Amino acid sequence: MRDGSESTEFAPALLRWYDAAARVLPWRTGPADRAAGVVPDPYRVWLSEIMLQQTTVASVKGYFHRFTERWPTVDALAAAEDAEVMAEWAGLGYYARARNLIACARVVAQRGSFPDTLDGLRALPGVGAYTAAAVASIAFDRAETVVDGNVERVTARVFAVTEPMPKVKPKLAKLAEVLTPQTRPGDFAQAMMDLGATICTPRNPRCVECPVAGFCKGLEQGIASELPKKLAKAPKPTRRGFAYVALRPDGAPLLETRPPKGLLGGMPGWPGSDWSEVPQPAPPLAADWIELPGLVKHTFTHFHLELTVLMAHVPDGANPEVGDFRPGFDPDALPTLMRKVHDHAVAASSDLFGPRPGA
Repeated sequence: MRDGSESTEFAPALLRWYDAAARVLPWRTGPADRAAGVVPDPYRVWLSEIMLQQTTVASVKGYFHRFTERWPTVDALAAAEDAEVMAEWAGLGYYARARNLIACARVVAQRGSFPDTLDGLRALPGVGAYTAAAVASIAFDRAETVVDGNVERVTARVFAVTEPMPKVKPKLAKLAEVLTPQTRPGDFAQAMMDLGATICTPRNPRCVECPVAGFCKGLEQGIASELPKKLAKAPKPTRRGFAYVALRPDGAPLLETRPPKGLLGGMPGWPGSDWSEVPQPAPPLAADWIELPGLVKHTFTHFHLELTVLMAHVPDGANPEVGDFRPGFDPDALPTLMRKVHDHAVAASSDLFGPRPGA
């Protein structure tokens, strides 16, 4: 059994595996590309890391392709209209990321390039410790330690760390730093992520295929699959609310732009009430509201949400207290929750988004 702390042995073993088995990802400059002298594009690295926060690789691929087709450089993204970027982001969730994405692109465009140091990257809007380390390491080959969920899991198993998450996160970060080499740190960071995503998986790790199994104390002790330990999570509370779908005779729906801060900030959506245990009705205008059967259910990071949907057809000239009627409405521009409200309403009334008969 070799000591996993000996990065001089661990890193080369992992990198040999990565050179042969690296995942092909649209934002990645792979080992063969690097060997051919291709330099990673900081814009693509940064964009992918922002998109991948709390989102899966499978979900991000399509968004990344559309963003880079439409805005191939950070300057192009910086020049885009906020509403266009927010609409393209719809469905990725955590919309503060999109607002910070726009702000960061404009700062970088103004300064002329991405900073290439950890401190410089940390100073950018929306760039936290993890993203700064990832961009510094992957785009600029700085010897920074990149720690995501995959890296935490690999590290916990290599060192047989049995203290539970999340309190043990700082310890795992320090141990991951021990493993990080000075040579090819960007490739090493991606190799650790690939290892966790494909072999050292949360359930049923494929230890017999692991290129660094000889360093793994968790495997030696027969506890690898149990790590990292986690404290039991408290059950998520359920909040409730009302959503209001109003349409003019021409089919234009009443939508509002949510406040810039908070959940779904800056995104279009249906007017609604507060979200709480006992929400208060808050119709956006006087109308004959009809409550639709069933509920729209959605889960955020910290709570479950159940919305009662009410709909009404209103005349031309209706005066809403919030929002505006929007001809040419595109439901794909809505965030996931609001798209669920749309789909729920459509299912309840097949003619909902077209002119009413006789209108």
